[in-house]
Amino acid sequence: MLEIAIKGSKKYWIWLAILAVIMTAGVIAYIDQFLNGLMTTGMSRDVSWGFYIANFTYLVGVAAGGVMVVIPFYLHDYEKFHRITILGEFLAVAALVMCLLLIIVDLGQPIRALNVMLYPSLKSILFYDMLVLQGYLFLNIIIGWKVLEAERNQVKPPAWTYPLIYLSIPFAIGIHTVTAYLYCGLPGRGFWLTAILAPRFLASAFAAGPAVLILLCYVVKKFTKFDPGWEAMQTLSKIVCYALIANVFFFFCEIFVVYYSNIPGHISHIDYLFFGLHGHNAMVPWMWTSLSLMFIGITLLIVPWLRNNKFLLPFTCIMIIAGTWIDKSLGMIAGGFVPSPLHHVTEYAPTLKEGMITLGIYALGLIILTVLYKLATTVKEEVRG
Repeated sequence: MLEIAIKGSKKYWIWLAILAVIMTAGVIAYIDQFLNGLMTTGMSRDVSWGFYIANFTYLVGVAAGGVMVVIPFYLHDYEKFHRITILGEFLAVAALVMCLLLIIVDLGQPIRALNVMLYPSLKSILFYDMLVLQGYLFLNIIIGWKVLEAERNQVKPPAWTYPLIYLSIPFAIGIHTVTAYLYCGLPGRGFWLTAILAPRFLASAFAAGPAVLILLCYVVKKFTKFDPGWEAMQTLSKIVCYALIANVFFFFCEIFVVYYSNIPGHISHIDYLFFGLHGHNAMVPWMWTSLSLMFIGITLLIVPWLRNNKFLLPFTCIMIIAGTWIDKSLGMIAGGFVPSPLHHVTEYAPTLKEGMITLGIYALGLIILTVLYKLATTVKEEVRG
């Protein structure tokens, strides 16, 4: 099927060329970081995770969100998801590749990643994070490829793929659960020290992942002859709505515990994010914007006639993606590191080079996603024809 990827329209090749240019700019910026170290970033002694880990956290959620189409289709025979399940699996592949690259650039020296494999420790959360991320990536590659190949040949997928499909479900939940454990396993960071962090991560993932998939369905429908199906997109929008409500509910549970218990070490983090602390308020407009976008998104999705509006739905998804990204990326990093355990306020802002490197990784992810979606839509068009 790879021959499909090298056959495309002029627009297809222009799009890939633009992404290649952006990726090249990111590579150049990374070479500078590799030679000079992480001093080229905005990170510091007090804020040792930054834009890379923020985007890593969010993209893990996007990858995990793909399970919201796998479970209904494979476990409950929800036929409306037949057309888009492969799109969800390929979205997970692209998102996981970007996740792994973001970890590499965050390490400063890529060879450090080998320490997790050469000196594995069963007590290390990073070791389990590596296992579930790489395992889920390979599962989606194998499953997606074999299912698509079987569809092209108009036969059933091999029997051995079904155990892998069922195995991918706990892996999808596991990748974001383990990511949450990376945060809440640090007892010195009061903002992250909560048992509800993993459920919060999963709720936001099950909102953000399907929201991204809905947007991609619009793009696929516009630029190809393949129609993912409006009913499937409507079902996804309901999943997004309920997951987003759960995410906001979990957040307010945190707010209640923090302020009702009146623990100063916990209150200071929330105060910094939403009201500012000691004159430092860089995150305040971001966090209120995030809350506003999520509430507006819930309103637009919970009202049937607004949710059924084909013109309004993509804008609703964009708002939800932006709101959850601010909450789980910027807010999660800033809220955990500021103030420090010594009560120092060191604000963080990514540098231009950090942004270029991250943008370059996103460009590579979009190249992978474009090629995979080209394969999927072409095969489905051939089969329908």
